[in-house]
Amino acid sequence: MARPIVAIVGRPNVGKSTIFNRIIGDKLAIVEDKPGVTRDRLYGRGEWLDREFSIIDTGGIEIEGEDQIMRSVRMQAELAIEEADVIVFMVDAKAGVTPSDSEVAEMLFRAKKPVIIAANKVDNLSRVDDIYEFYSLGFGEVVGISGSHGTGIGDLLEAVTAHFPETTEDEYGEDVIKVALIGRPNVGKSSLVNALLGEERVIVSDVAGTTRDAIDTPFEKDGQKYVIIDTAGMRKRGKVYENTEKYSVMRAMKAIERADVVLVVFNGEEGIIEQDKHIAGYAHEAGKAAIFVVNKWDIVEKDDKTMHQFTQKIRDHFLFMTYAPVTYLSAKTKVKLHKLLPMVNHVAEQHALRVPTHVLNEIISDAVAINPPPTDKGRRMRINYATQVSVKPPTIVLFVNDPELMHFSYERYLENKIRSAFSFEGTPLRIFTRRKSEDD
Repeated sequence: MARPIVAIVGRPNVGKSTIFNRIIGDKLAIVEDKPGVTRDRLYGRGEWLDREFSIIDTGGIEIEGEDQIMRSVRMQAELAIEEADVIVFMVDAKAGVTPSDSEVAEMLFRAKKPVIIAANKVDNLSRVDDIYEFYSLGFGEVVGISGSHGTGIGDLLEAVTAHFPETTEDEYGEDVIKVALIGRPNVGKSSLVNALLGEERVIVSDVAGTTRDAIDTPFEKDGQKYVIIDTAGMRKRGKVYENTEKYSVMRAMKAIERADVVLVVFNGEEGIIEQDKHIAGYAHEAGKAAIFVVNKWDIVEKDDKTMHQFTQKIRDHFLFMTYAPVTYLSAKTKVKLHKLLPMVNHVAEQHALRVPTHVLNEIISDAVAINPPPTDKGRRMRINYATQVSVKPPTIVLFVNDPELMHFSYERYLENKIRSAFSFEGTPLRIFTRRKSEDD
């Protein structure tokens, strides 16, 4: 089931990145005291009282001039309105209500989405009364917080999670493979959907960002049921929109969360950019099966080395996803298209694969016999027992004498041994170490 999405919006320099870091407990976002310093939209996972959620720091885009600031803030608010389940509207308690705040508030108010105002920089008791001014914006919920001191974050998350939709069961059966297509505008996602469906059910244009809102498209092929979760491109065109492809991340996240298999689509003519890594990285972190799909291969000038070189580029850029297979095709001419769905079926099967415990333990024992864990200050990790605790993605727990003795390199060695025995092609493999209790 998809996690709820929380978006942090607000004008530059109100402390969005600091709060984002507090909530995810990591220093992913660059924090610096000047507007526009968050170069990318960043995303992470948060948890409060057993409710998990995805969170987006909209940040500020690089601003060309003062007149651009409000345009960028407005765009962030629009995206949050479209995609988020709950919006955290950040304001500066010291500065009070500004014209920019009022304009964003007006947009959010019309959207009829849950909005929590987080009044930042309430760093001491003398500032508590500063938050009351923000009730005039009309949302009814204002939480005073301090990003620098971390106070009020619990109250904020309490207010946010209260607005989450009720958890519901997946609307599709277990036998349905949910496929999400992600990638930059104009890589041919819509054409690929059309080619798979065999009909023009999606608007296609050469202008980046013409796809309509994401719609689930169920279909059946060779007795297997699928649902395509298509990530729509940006709907509005214009300089600001075309220059900020990163803002499609929120929509991609939403589709990825609901998918079993993620198709990371590239335009064979254009190659790979940093933004591709961000979106594919989210699929990896979300534990989804993945396939790299290089589209428009029919129009690429090539020789006998071109495919190998492009595959090598993918491997170099996506070192964290060596498990994902690569396929080359043309949605337009349908060349090699017939290979895609069998590949989807295969990685979906691997994603849901469960390994018998006794076989898993034999593989681990053999791996340890060939290459024992290294010692650390005279102590060596001992693996007592291994078991697979879940699927989608396959997740294995190793019970050991001391989890701190597990080195990253040795964990990777064990993963490679497990993969060589069971393949797990196309799916991440999660390995956790736990201390063996006296009762075990």
